[in-house]
Amino acid sequence: MELDFERCYRAVDSRDQRFDGWFYTGVTSTGIYCRPSCPAITPKRKNVRFFPSAAAAQGIGLRACRRCRPDAAPGSPLWDVRADVVGRAMRLIADGVVDRDGVPGLASRLGYTERHLHRMLSAEMGAGPLALARAQRAQTARILIETTGLPMAEIAFAAGFGSIRQFNDTLREVYASAPSDLRTARGRQQAPTGAGTIALRLAYRPPLHARALLDFLAVRALPGVDEVRDGTYHRGLRLPHGTGQVALSPADGHVAATLRLVDLRDLAPAVARCRRLLDLDADPAAIDATLAADPALAPAVAAEPGIRVPRAVDGFEMAVRAIIGQQVSVTAAQKSLTRLLQTPTPTPTPTPTPTPDRVDHEVIADGIGVSGQQPHDHRGEGGPGAGGLRGFLGAEELLALPDSGFGMPAARRETLRGLARAVVDGSLDLAAGVDREDAVRRLLALPGIGPWTANYLAMRAFGDPDVLLSTDLAVRRGAAALGLPDTPTTLDGYAERWRPWRSYATIRLWRAA
Repeated sequence: MELDFERCYRAVDSRDQRFDGWFYTGVTSTGIYCRPSCPAITPKRKNVRFFPSAAAAQGIGLRACRRCRPDAAPGSPLWDVRADVVGRAMRLIADGVVDRDGVPGLASRLGYTERHLHRMLSAEMGAGPLALARAQRAQTARILIETTGLPMAEIAFAAGFGSIRQFNDTLREVYASAPSDLRTARGRQQAPTGAGTIALRLAYRPPLHARALLDFLAVRALPGVDEVRDGTYHRGLRLPHGTGQVALSPADGHVAATLRLVDLRDLAPAVARCRRLLDLDADPAAIDATLAADPALAPAVAAEPGIRVPRAVDGFEMAVRAIIGQQVSVTAAQKSLTRLLQTPTPTPTPTPTPTPDRVDHEVIADGIGVSGQQPHDHRGEGGPGAGGLRGFLGAEELLALPDSGFGMPAARRETLRGLARAVVDGSLDLAAGVDREDAVRRLLALPGIGPWTANYLAMRAFGDPDVLLSTDLAVRRGAAALGLPDTPTTLDGYAERWRPWRSYATIRLWRAA
């Protein structure tokens, strides 16, 4: 990725927060790298270099600034919306694929050789997949060091490091401090959160219309899976190594996230999925500027800046929601989904296994806190905590449901089962890093799935920013309310002016309806 020096330097000189995550500023005279909005004195031009990723800055020996915390900046909007191999790779790395499956696993998911993948990422990001994953591990480790009382060996394992030596060497290189020094520097205080929680801040680029996000999620909340209560969104999570729960509370400049995880190795994937759910890596200034250029949308953009696209933490869950929501109201879909989730499924009796001793810890640091006990490494679908929220049904669980549990026409029931079978046998991938066009083609090949369902998933599950659901009844009603063409063909033609942000226009049309 080419970075224009003058434009980047002006952003640094003005401490413009909108560019945080777009690039990183390396200061060769001090040996540190910062986010563009760092409050430190603007460095001299001759001492400045700009990097497309934190890993690229670390690659030449620079350490992270302790003042502006560049590794906690919002993610780049480029990698959030781009559908090419590099964009897909960045989303998969953020979801922890390299930590779980290594670079060979990442390359296999993307359909390229390791060598070619390394070449593409190095050209765009200034670092290969291993270095990018290493930078993420360092950030995860720092969060755990500063927010838990866990032993360093457990933190190294949870962050994805292969050895204690690798853990120690990486943190010394990235933060110029030993792991124990990072913990000492943050101090110890009584944490206000409950037992077994990790609380952190998820940064975003302002503005963020939090009410629109919460309203959208509240209407579609499912008993036992998610809910909006007192301005906070709560939901259960299905994660690579177990289950979890999260509470997301929008605040000024960040979203406060309180996580409870069965397995701490799921911290990075959980954070990535929460960011994706709330569309926190979007660039609202660019989106709103494009939509506001249309006089029909300009008043809505001015009244409600920062509208995001509510996305998904689980592609299969979103696919089931979309299929059940075909040609019915949101209320009717919620009733069917609730019945589906409340149907008991046959489960085998688990074999008792030894559980590790609990580790007590209480600490809070810089607004990022944790207290209580590390949860046992169990895989119960109820998630941590008795009576808590749980993740949505998995594909295998849906296949195990009896016919009576679906409560819907046979054709739709078979569509759901066909979807689940495709996910189980691997012929359909619904992860965030999927090839969007290929996933849509595969969805359309399944009986009972048409363009509306496939495009709805492209927008919400795959993160495509340029989807207009022109056949959607609510979209057409919203268009009519704004004085826009309200037939699919004419609306499609009119919406060309909204590219590449037609997904955000879709949300605004829904709100107008």
